[in-house]
Amino acid sequence: MYQRFSGVLFGICLRYARNRAEAEDLLQEAFIKIFSRLDSFGFKGSFEGWLRRLVVNLAINFRRDYLKQFFVSTEAGLNDAEAAEESDSSDMTYIPWQKLLQMIQSLPDGYRMVFNMYVFENLSHQQIAELLEISENTSKTQLMKARKRLRLMVEAELAKNKISVKS
Repeated sequence: MYQRFSGVLFGICLRYARNRAEAEDLLQEAFIKIFSRLDSFGFKGSFEGWLRRLVVNLAINFRRDYLKQFFVSTEAGLNDAEAAEESDSSDMTYIPWQKLLQMIQSLPDGYRMVFNMYVFENLSHQQIAELLEISENTSKTQLMKARKRLRLMVEAELAKNKISVKS
């Protein structure tokens, strides 16, 4: 089972962790939990889906208390300019996935958690807010800031690549 699923689950751990060592620790904890809870798999969905959900929940719980200090709460919703900026998509060229992963890992903890949950786990802001015990507006703000920071990192990387290609 470890050989079959460790790669996929490690990828999830990498997205939530700050670095590779933390992801390795998280994967180890995940397999301990998986093996101790195998009897709770109800055969109601895919086994891999069950494993993925277990790892995501473990990652969230692993960081939840620590992360609360990193969330910037906002009571006002996103204003029109922020919403437009969030939906603005820039012209993308190729960036290796390893580099994108490094960029995601470099995000502040609160940004990274909300970004991963929204983009990769397809959770709504309401679901994220409930899981992380934050407001929906905080979730929206964290996602907006994560996207903005990632966009700046991607633009910088693309500019760097253009310079090095021309040289």
